Amino acid sequence: MNKKDIADIRKQFKRDNDLLHVQNIFNVYVMKETKEIYHQINRPFNILAEDEQDLFFTNFKKTLTGQLDEKLFELKFQSDTEDPVQLKLNEALMTEDQSRFIELMLEIVERILEAREYDHDIVISFIKGDYLKPQKKSDDDFSHQNDLVYDHQFILCTINKTQDPPKDLLFDYVEKTFKYQVIVDPVINIKAPIGGFLFPCFTDKQADVNHILYTAPKANEPDEVFITDVLEAEETVTQQEDKIIFEEIIRDTVGYKMDTQTLSSMYEDINRLVEENEDEDEIPTLDYKDIAELLSSNSSTPIEAERVKTAFQTVIDDEHYALKAKNIVPKYKSKSIKINTKVADVKVSPEDLRYVKQMQMFGRRYLMIEVDEDTVVDGFTMIPEVFGEKKDDLAEDNE
Repeated sequence: MNKKDIADIRKQFKRDNDLLHVQNIFNVYVMKETKEIYHQINRPFNILAEDEQDLFFTNFKKTLTGQLDEKLFELKFQSDTEDPVQLKLNEALMTEDQSRFIELMLEIVERILEAREYDHDIVISFIKGDYLKPQKKSDDDFSHQNDLVYDHQFILCTINKTQDPPKDLLFDYVEKTFKYQVIVDPVINIKAPIGGFLFPCFTDKQADVNHILYTAPKANEPDEVFITDVLEAEETVTQQEDKIIFEEIIRDTVGYKMDTQTLSSMYEDINRLVEENEDEDEIPTLDYKDIAELLSSNSSTPIEAERVKTAFQTVIDDEHYALKAKNIVPKYKSKSIKINTKVADVKVSPEDLRYVKQMQMFGRRYLMIEVDEDTVVDGFTMIPEVFGEKKDDLAEDNE
């Protein structure tokens, strides 16, 4: 799934949407002390009060919110497992027997409780539904017939923790007295899910039952036990890990020193590759040959592919590994690059990195930032200075 596919299904979660039909919702309340199911209930979603539907829709959207390879991960199911979760989910997706659906979901709940201990009581929710995606008309199609639609069936699971209710002091207008409000019912924090998944994955108009979309508790912190033991999926690499691997490979190939112009040019080339393939189903990747070409085109000396291949084997022991291009470049138009010095910390976007340079003059190093406008510090416009000239000389020139 790409970000457009995820955004498309996420925006369907709203009331009075003819393109979305949530058949039922199955909620399971689990006690942290005993790791046992305290209560379970399966209800048709349309009988819920509108406010309750809105709360759950918010929860579903939050579960599918985040960047790919940071918070959301498309995972491939493992092969040759004894009792495949993939088959259970596929059967649950196809069956019209509600009791069988509940039975299959409880088997997944059991897996969750065996794999992970939680610090709070949790609520695990499953919905089964489908959403219709209209087929795009061509520009020359002027027919008045109803658009063809693609019916996407899905199961969505969300995991939410509970928290202690707030303790409030109230004022009673009638009795004219202060009252301490005591609420014993736990609050279910459905606005911040701590995990979940969507099955199957969708690529444009096609369902992919061999992959599942997993939601991590925190960005760049996927629960590997949940992935391997509950979902029976292959382990994944986060955006952060891909970025670290890339940096290590570059350092092993050309060393630890690099000027900002070269780094900026490399980021520009990679970002161009990402943007050119943004609407494609296949995510662009870089293998050792691509990185060798990238380094050669942005440096004065060519870099041999074998040299980069050796770096791949040193860093990740896999010469066939391919880095996702989108994971390598920091957020291109935001100030995502941090430059830390003893004197000051500076943030700059990758596209503006070319305006930053480290210069050396008279035995001293300077961090220089090229700017088009006057620089204002604490309300004062700074006086431009020229290397090699004293401030007094500049002051005389300004008189």
